[in-house]
Amino acid sequence: MQQGDVGDWRVRAIRGATTVSENSVTAMAEAVTELLDAFEDNNPITTDDMISVTFSVTSDLDAIFPAAIARQRPNWDTVPLLDVQHMQVAGSLPMCIRFLIHAYMAIPQANIYHPYLRGASGLRPDLASLTA
Repeated sequence: MQQGDVGDWRVRAIRGATTVSENSVTAMAEAVTELLDAFEDNNPITTDDMISVTFSVTSDLDAIFPAAIARQRPNWDTVPLLDVQHMQVAGSLPMCIRFLIHAYMAIPQANIYHPYLRGASGLRPDLASLTA
């Protein structure tokens, strides 16, 4: 957050999700990297703006923590990251990785890009259709 712009900045929540084809370090690393690339490429944000990031995974994914993948990105090791297991609901999307990012942003909530990729695009078709 830059000084002098405090009045325009608000805490925003950004959501995103993706799926993987298998429970492996390689598949999860590829999917998390693609998801975070889409998030960063389409939102005016830096890690300095981020308050925290929570990753959730479905119970069928345990090869690696998504946060461990995120920490390898430039400056992401300074962001508080948390991994949790997503609630199991009968019939819900399997092999899914989600994130919830809280950050300071100077753009309206409606202009934030929420990446829903691969098989997760059906979770929020209203947001997936807003691709940049």
